[in-house]
Amino acid sequence: MSFKDKIRIIEDFPKEGISFKDVTPVFQDREALKELIDTFKELARDKEVDVVVGPEARGFLIGAPLAYALGVGFVPVRKPGKLPGDTLRYEYALEYGTDTLEIHKDAIKKGQKVLIVDDLLATGGTISSVAKLVEELGGEVVSMNFVIELTGLKGIEKLDKYEVVSLLKYEF
Repeated sequence: MSFKDKIRIIEDFPKEGISFKDVTPVFQDREALKELIDTFKELARDKEVDVVVGPEARGFLIGAPLAYALGVGFVPVRKPGKLPGDTLRYEYALEYGTDTLEIHKDAIKKGQKVLIVDDLLATGGTISSVAKLVEELGGEVVSMNFVIELTGLKGIEKLDKYEVVSLLKYEF
């Protein structure tokens, strides 16, 4: 199956000049979703993954079923104020401002091997922040897997110390 055939391109969304790559048709198609999770499971086969981490929100849609398929736990990374209990916070720069992510302080144990998954690698800001949170808690990022990478935004350059796998690549 070609995942690229399932990606819906929506021009000028969320604003003019953006060519939005919509992965929801992959999630809606049971065969495509199964193949997506099976593909990511195969990529993780030799990584000895202890836990899967996914950032809000589409990282949840991939991460939770992947964790189930691997027989490991899933850890969400969320925007501030969404997780109960003690959290670790990381603020990172955006083109025009900052954003913040949080993870539970007890979510990752020292030495755990962590697979980070998300739908899209764009500028790399979000996912590098997720990696920093994982590492601050003592986890080891063994791989980062994405459905789509927007190569023209060069997000992979922020992730040069990690294994990065993208199933599909678009310039923008």
